[in-house]
Amino acid sequence: MRTVVSLLSLAAASYALEKRASASAYSSNSAGNYKLSSITAPVQGAGSPGSTSTWALSVDDTSSGHKQTIVGFGGAVTDATVTSFNTLSSSDLQDLLDTLMTDSGANFALMRHTIGASDLSGDPAYTYDDNGGSADTSLSGFNIGDRGTAMANMLASMKSIQSALTIFGSPWSAPGWMKMNGVIDGSTTDNNLNDGYLNGGTANSGYASQFADYFVKYIQAYKDLDVTIDAITIQNEPLNSQSGYPTMYVYAEESAELIQNYVGPALADAGLDTTVWAYDHNTDVPSYPQTVIDGASGYVDSVAWHCYATDVDWTVLTTFHESNPDVKQYMTECWTPSTGSWNQAADFTMGPLQNWASGVTAWTLGTNSDDGPHLSSGGCDTCTGLVTINDDGSYTFETAYYMIAQFSKFIPTGAIILNGTGSYTYSTGGGVQSVASLNPDGTRSVVTENTFDNDVYVTLSTESGEEWSGDIPSESVTTWVLPASS
Repeated sequence: MRTVVSLLSLAAASYALEKRASASAYSSNSAGNYKLSSITAPVQGAGSPGSTSTWALSVDDTSSGHKQTIVGFGGAVTDATVTSFNTLSSSDLQDLLDTLMTDSGANFALMRHTIGASDLSGDPAYTYDDNGGSADTSLSGFNIGDRGTAMANMLASMKSIQSALTIFGSPWSAPGWMKMNGVIDGSTTDNNLNDGYLNGGTANSGYASQFADYFVKYIQAYKDLDVTIDAITIQNEPLNSQSGYPTMYVYAEESAELIQNYVGPALADAGLDTTVWAYDHNTDVPSYPQTVIDGASGYVDSVAWHCYATDVDWTVLTTFHESNPDVKQYMTECWTPSTGSWNQAADFTMGPLQNWASGVTAWTLGTNSDDGPHLSSGGCDTCTGLVTINDDGSYTFETAYYMIAQFSKFIPTGAIILNGTGSYTYSTGGGVQSVASLNPDGTRSVVTENTFDNDVYVTLSTESGEEWSGDIPSESVTTWVLPASS
């Protein structure tokens, strides 16, 4: 193991030295012949495009162009991820995690994990305090169980490799006995927390206090297994109520009251630094997180968004930022189906970054070759992981992995996104989208997505007075790493 770590350290050091000394370029494309591959670096000046189509971009790399600071990129660590990863040999698992979590690979530094069952869990659905369906007001039956322990151990392994890792958790449902219908899944009738909200005000009756204590016990249980939970959302997709897998409907005002009066104070009273992120759902109801921010700003410092609105519009994040400039934003869920377009993951990373998101997590990090394990009723059977664990004990990095890694590998934690112009996509679908960052070591990364079926020769002008030019391959995401400006 020392040999592997030493080689990884040498490779990382060599890469860091190279990127500081001169410009470099790396690309992943739809054809799959480029996979974070080194390609011809951009040159200073106008260059020689020849007959290649040209495109102009600009970046403000001075302090006036600074936007949000990056926390990280990654995926959702689901039960499917943990189960499939744990079928690997110990050496193969270590190699996989090293690739995912260090800059020899994707350099992931943001992981979402599921608190109890999600649709990407094997049967049966569960929470950390099911208690046979009977009320457990003292939470004496709380236990993260075998699956929760395996989840925590996987996250701990990731954290041991990536010290900058931020971990946040999201539940798909409260324990059934806390809900009005008494079940984790199987019914949309009264699929709400039994907290009194629908009868005149949160906690006029019911289990609001127990709901808050549930989060405290979960965070403490993970801490006992060397996992620090940096943040939580109190409900995944609170506006989604389905019967086939765990869900729970939470109204915006109800969410604000639960966080302000119960969850936030419970975390504080327990001496936990875990923060709360609002919403965790689609961009088409921005009034929801605004209501939560307005009602629980003392405990909520961030908003989590998903990509499933009928017409997803990432500019909603910019509008939200203009009203809430001190609130961080994240894109916390978008699926990566094997039948999706080659650039789907690039789109749900690029759009949020251009609009003030500080991080992106894909759904999901890993699955087996059957896109599972997943619940037999209502589970997503077409949610392909960024990594697929094959039946023969090998693993495959999917196209979506490379597309996200074009950002995560070269835009590290602490990087500052820069204001830029020139991105445009035609109504026919072809276009060029770009985002740039100022990195902690002074280098600048420029990630460009070219959805045309032809190469594009890009000229980049910087506010600091530089000009860089180079080729962006067809149907690719390409990253230029430019040396620090003089």
